[in-house]
Amino acid sequence: MRNSRGSLIRPYPLPGSASRPVVTPLSPSVVYASDTPDALDDQYEGRVQGFTYSREGHPNAQVVGAHVDALEGAQGGVVIGSGMAAVGAVLMGLLKTGDHVVGGNQLYGRSLRMMKEDLPRLGIGVTFADPGDVAAIRAAMRPETKMILVEVVSNPTLRVADIAGLAALAKETGALLVVDNTFTTPRAFRPFDHGADIVIHSITKLLSGHSDVMLGYVAARDPALAQRLMVFSVTMGLTASPFDCWLAERGLLTFPLRFDRAQATAAQLADALAGLPGVRRVLYPMRTDHPDHALATALLGDQGCNMVSFELDGDRAAANAFTRAAEGLSFAPTLGDVGTTLSHPASSSHRALTVQDRAALGISEGFFRVSVGLEDPDALIGVMTRAVAEATGKG
Repeated sequence: MRNSRGSLIRPYPLPGSASRPVVTPLSPSVVYASDTPDALDDQYEGRVQGFTYSREGHPNAQVVGAHVDALEGAQGGVVIGSGMAAVGAVLMGLLKTGDHVVGGNQLYGRSLRMMKEDLPRLGIGVTFADPGDVAAIRAAMRPETKMILVEVVSNPTLRVADIAGLAALAKETGALLVVDNTFTTPRAFRPFDHGADIVIHSITKLLSGHSDVMLGYVAARDPALAQRLMVFSVTMGLTASPFDCWLAERGLLTFPLRFDRAQATAAQLADALAGLPGVRRVLYPMRTDHPDHALATALLGDQGCNMVSFELDGDRAAANAFTRAAEGLSFAPTLGDVGTTLSHPASSSHRALTVQDRAALGISEGFFRVSVGLEDPDALIGVMTRAVAEATGKG
């Protein structure tokens, strides 16, 4: 006899199993079916846990969120579509017309653009100041200041924020301290342990680490703020892709090993670059010639991270020659791959700024940011040494 369910489109449930998969299954389903309206009510009203619609959460995002929560010492972090989605969720989900925010003056270029161009359209005031100078941040604050947003180590100039001082200032004034921890990662620094109220990540970068994921993360110490961030993210459709989450989990499993290896190589590369003719300056927080070295060691200990910035002795022509000569290294406007990548802020992350504004940040046409990967240190230093010599004519 023919099965009466055979003509239905989805007649059969998933097979049960006495065992469980070792690897988290990919769950691309957008919608989840419930048995009854009462069962759906139970989920929405919190009596049982379950999934309904992937914009409101799905298994792969939940697994990744739990991983990053554990690394950061957080609870209830939200995994969303990109690092900039996380920044936007904080700025636009928590601030309102008439509010004011103070931002670090060396934030990532897109964060600067959002704060300079988009927040004022919404009636939100913005002022920028040096996050390593608490007095400067205090001077930038107003009675309506509700938030301070900084990066622990800035992108791309690797300046260091005085997180302890800013946390005390935020507590004194009632402002929220928001910390973008993308560069440092929780392997080097955990902002919640130092008084931050909100932590942001671009999982796209070091946490996933393979240049095949676009994801962000945001967590709040206060459960009420965490709920507001989650609701705003759902309402705005800042949904994380299940496939990207599935890939990110794979990357997170090796994150500590990758971070430690890349960081060790970055320290060697910084020292090697500093000794090369044709290199004007090198920025690496653990070097004693870094302008914030004392603050960096107090904040990070010996965790210099995997980012190195340096300035060639030359202009755009020298920059073009350098990237052409750096054989085997990718010139790309992002960071965090397993391989070393070279970025040129003047033509990528900070291209929207004027030449004068870039100069004020210390970003010239010869300025490069290096995201150090997993190459053999000697091989990487050899490639960089030859490329600098060819670009500057100083071998």
